Formats: sequence, C-alpha cells, structure tokens
Amino acid sequence: MENHNPGNMFMEQGAFVIVPKSGLQHLCRTQMLYKDPINSQYLKKMKKHATLFPALCAFGMIFLTACDSDDDGAPLTADRTLTIENVLDVKPLVQSGTFANTGDLPVYLPGESFSLRFSAGKGQTLSFVTMYGWSNDLFFAPENPGISLYDNDGMPIEGDVSGQIRLWDNGTRINQHPGAEVIHPGTAESSPQPVTEIMGTDTQGNTYVSASELMNVELHYEGNSVFTVTVTNTSGDTANPTPFSPGVWAVSYIAGGELLDPAPLYQNGIPAENGITDVAENGDPSALSGYTGNRTGIFTPLSPILVVIYNGISNPVYEIGAYDAEHGLSQLAQTGDADTLSDYLQGLQGVKSVYVLSAEGSDILLPGNDGQPGGKVSQQLRVSDGDKIAMATMYGFSNDWFFATKGDIDAAQTGDISSRFGLFDNGTAVDQFPGAGHNQVNLGGVISPENKPISEVPNPNPFTTLPATELIIKATIQ
Repeated sequence: MENHNPGNMFMEQGAFVIVPKSGLQHLCRTQMLYKDPINSQYLKKMKKHATLFPALCAFGMIFLTACDSDDDGAPLTADRTLTIENVLDVKPLVQSGTFANTGDLPVYLPGESFSLRFSAGKGQTLSFVTMYGWSNDLFFAPENPGISLYDNDGMPIEGDVSGQIRLWDNGTRINQHPGAEVIHPGTAESSPQPVTEIMGTDTQGNTYVSASELMNVELHYEGNSVFTVTVTNTSGDTANPTPFSPGVWAVSYIAGGELLDPAPLYQNGIPAENGITDVAENGDPSALSGYTGNRTGIFTPLSPILVVIYNGISNPVYEIGAYDAEHGLSQLAQTGDADTLSDYLQGLQGVKSVYVLSAEGSDILLPGNDGQPGGKVSQQLRVSDGDKIAMATMYGFSNDWFFATKGDIDAAQTGDISSRFGLFDNGTAVDQFPGAGHNQVNLGGVISPENKPISEVPNPNPFTTLPATELIIKATIQ
C-alpha cells in the first residue's frame, strides 16, 4: 500500500480520510474561511471530537485555531478568542479625607471653623465625625447616611443644615460630667456598649443641649456638582462649651439609587469599630482615616464592549484631536450605548465585523466585590492576515469618558493586550468628578454639552488620580 504523509489525513465523523495535500488546503480554506465560527454545524461537529485534537496535532493535522496559506498565496486565517474583564476591585467611597486646625492647636475652639470642599451627585451624602473634646467618648456626626445634598427635585441644597447633626456616645467609657475637668481616657465600660444617640441626657444622667446649638453647619453649592461645607464651633455661649477635635469625612458612591456604603464612619446600635473609638476618646483620626482611605478610590462599571475587526483603514472608532464625528461615539461615551456606532461601522468600507459584547445577566461589566471576580465577556473571532482590532467601552461613572485601544493592533496575535488601552475624553459633555457628578447619565443626570476635540484623559486629572488602565480593564486574545 502506498505510504501517505500523515499531514494529509482529515477526520470526518470519527474516521480518517486520506486526501491529497492540495485538497487538504482547499478543505481548510472552505471549511474555516466560509463557515460561521460560532453557530455552524461544522464547529459543533469539531467540538464533538475535541478530545482527538491533540493526537491529530501530533501528526501535523490542522486544527481550529489556524490554517496555513496554500501555494497560490491565499491569506492565512485564524480563529481567536477575545476575553475582556473588569478587573477593578470595588471601592465604596468616592472621596474621603481628614481635617485639623492648622493653628497652634489641632482642635477647633468655640468661634473657630473649618471648611471641606467635595463633589457629589444626586442621592449622595456627606458624612463627618469629630470628638466632643470635653467628654470621655462622645462625638458629633450627621445621622447615617449623612447630610442630604440635593432636595427631592434634584436641586442642590444650600444654607443651614445644622439640624442634621447629632451627638453620639461611643459606648466605650463611663461618661463624666462634660467640661474642661474631664479626665482622659477615663473609666472603661465593663464591655463595649453599642453606639447610641444622646438625646438630652446620657446614661450617667449628664445633660446636653442639642448638637445643632453646639455646631453650625452651612452648605454652599459652587456649581458643577462641587459643594463647600463650613462647620463652626458655636458651643461657647451654651451650657456645654467644648472644643472639636480633628476628624474624618467621606462621600459614598451610589449605584442603582443605593449608596454603596450608607454608614462609612460609624454605625448606630452596634459597638464601635474601624477606628471611630480613637476619634471619640482621644480626638485621633488616624486609624479611621486609614480605614476610609483603603475604601476610597475608583468604582466604575464598563458598558457593553464594542469590538471592531478592520483591514486597510485606520482605527475607525475615534481619532485623537478630532471632534466627535456624530456617528455614535458620543452615545457610547455618554450613556454606554454602542448600538448607533455599531450600525455605522457595519456599513463602513474596510470594516470586516463588529460585535457589541454584553455581560450575562447585567449587560454592563461590574467590578469585582468581596472576592468575587468582575464582569467578563468573550467572543470568538475569525481573522486574516493584516486584520486589526479596535475596542471601546464607556467609563460608566463619567460624563463622556471612554476606554479604547490605541493604534493599530494585530488581530491575529495572542496574549495580553490590556496595555494597549487608554482613557479618552469625547469632548461632548462637561466633565465632573467621576462617580460624583449630578449630570452623569448613569447617575440619573442629563449631560451639560460642550464641543472639544477628543483627547486622552491626563492622570492625575483635575478630579482624582486613576489606577493604570490595566488595573481596570483586562483584554486577552487566545
């Protein structure tokens, strides 16, 4: 029997069929180049015999991921799997910080004040804590989830909001009569008691005027989601004069109308934790600041991922320095909706295929949380020599920022291409603090339009410092 090169064998329905070399190359082109790589019966049949593929490869057989060109110069084609993940870890606080008097003493005496400047969108609140200095373990703070910043009509609140401040007992020390004679730290409770609000009288029978008489809190709205709050010590002429200690403040992210952390600094009704005791007993914010600092950072979903395979043209998704071309990129950048841009690209010469990849169950790709991985999408691709790949997705908690690949990327390559992503400003909406802007569509707002060229977002930017894009979005081709 005549010997045949094993590389000329092809398996069909579980049997080996001998074909001439040229016939094998023709079979490779027709089966792989002209069959749908996702839905065809051919792929299903090959998957059925997937356990045989290693043996076939050992004999130089063809397999699904590649085909060589034949002698007449037909282009190489390959099947690849693209996977995109949101690898960001959830940080529930969009902003946080500390405050302390910069004078001779770090405390705020009667008549002195401090101010905090921050950004917030609709539904977000401001929390802060400071010690009632002439006590054993009392502290001032607004009732959770914090000071309301917008009214029911979504309008910024301004003026006196002192009525939202409360006086709290940390539950770790026996309360002495409040005043300059208090001995610190004092006598510890036999066991830590829950944090409770003092409503005129503490557990030991000491009396207090209302927190709003001891502390004046004024809100001022500067515009573009920026607020300033000014806190003044007004306790001097009351029955309970006291200094205020250095303290901590925080603003939580909001998603789906719910604050990610509605109690960022303390919790009423449970024993104190996370450093609030150091503030209440000693006026020391360092432990609580460390806790909130670790929980402050970037939180953003990624919109459904636009993927484009193209050849013979430059990146068709965007152009640095150009104005938005009104083909749908602004909808992707402002709202996360890629459909309009996808429709346009599908009719563009040089574009071979377009995909919009939505996460199962939620469409958007959420960050990881509590040890659970973030959202992930995958797509099988059919690519040929010279094909390039471009991708884009909205930075979900922004006004018009979007992640996109930079330059022309070989679609047939394999490996991690996360470093090829950049973050861009579409130039069609006024920017606000990411995750704290009342005009951000995904926070229930309506954009404030502008008209600027597309540009890369600097880092640091005027609002915050972002992690490297590879720590937010991961893209691999296999």
